[in-house]
Amino acid sequence: MRKPLDRSFTRLLHLDRKAPAATLVLLRSSALLMLCAHFVFARQQPPASPGGQQLVHAVPAVTPFIDVHAHLDPTDINASIQIALQAMPKENAARIFFLASPSTFSMNAKDRFDSELLLSATKKYRDKLGVLGGGGTLNAMIQKAVETGDAGPQVQKEFKERAEDIIRQGALGFGEMTAEHFPTSTPYQYAPADHPLFLILADIAAEHNVPIDLHMEAVPQDMPLPSHLKSPPNPAHLHANIAAFERLLAHNPRAKIIWDHAGWDNTGYRTPELCRRLLQAHANLYMELKLDALDVEMNPPLVNGATGPLKPEWLKLLQDFPDRFIIGSDQHYPMPEQAGPQRWQEIVLLFNQLPPDLRRKIGTENAVRIYNLK
Repeated sequence: MRKPLDRSFTRLLHLDRKAPAATLVLLRSSALLMLCAHFVFARQQPPASPGGQQLVHAVPAVTPFIDVHAHLDPTDINASIQIALQAMPKENAARIFFLASPSTFSMNAKDRFDSELLLSATKKYRDKLGVLGGGGTLNAMIQKAVETGDAGPQVQKEFKERAEDIIRQGALGFGEMTAEHFPTSTPYQYAPADHPLFLILADIAAEHNVPIDLHMEAVPQDMPLPSHLKSPPNPAHLHANIAAFERLLAHNPRAKIIWDHAGWDNTGYRTPELCRRLLQAHANLYMELKLDALDVEMNPPLVNGATGPLKPEWLKLLQDFPDRFIIGSDQHYPMPEQAGPQRWQEIVLLFNQLPPDLRRKIGTENAVRIYNLK
């Protein structure tokens, strides 16, 4: 049975097209605000469980979406996959892509894995799950080359062979690669985005028409570590990286570069204005949208961090570049529910506020084109 809100929202979205344009805009805006308020209220006022704990009701996407950035627990990967498959109907997710976590050779071998493990575990679910490779090997090779200063012919040969092997295995692209990554379950990582191995990877990606998924915090100039981040484990000073990133983008315009985590800014410099400038300058740049209510950083797209209405400047950015954004929740399966909202839920709260045509592009059509899906 439909609730009154559902009926009201449906009526407002399907008004007589003969009505004055100004009336249609006003009433449909009211419908969107009604929906946003419903989501926020649902999030802020969950009912109490019998044990007194607050329960958070998941709100599915109003139309299907492809989540191109998620992670699994390699210590029990089959159980993680089943959790993801069970979550897909709740999310209204059409597909989920899993990436190997960005690793270094300094990490324990048991914590490093790559496309072999992911492809083997997901092979029975190719219609629902996809894999990107290189995080456990290519990324570690880049980090080692930066540390040692050795990116000579032998290193480049081994790097190329590994990248080609990942594509032969059936990976949809390369990732998760890192140019600036603050520590989480992995150590701090830095590599110039125009490092010779990144340029080689761009050429290989262009040749095979697959994307590169890149994690890079926005650092427009050399700067001290932001005060809310700790050193150690982070360095006391950060290297400028935007100019090098643009050199990577310009190196091979046929290489599709996806910049992770738009909407989750750890330095304060990944603003809608910076995103706009880079998208205007580089037609091969794409961006994943991510939110995290438990770790809200700077320049969030939603009012109140990750729960309110979509900010006008972010909506305008998405509308001006409708073919360049995709959903990349950074959801981990499993992610303890008692810790709070799931990351997929946060990005769905943004996704559900988009106009239908934009939601269709960002939800599915862009990912189908970028990843060459059938």
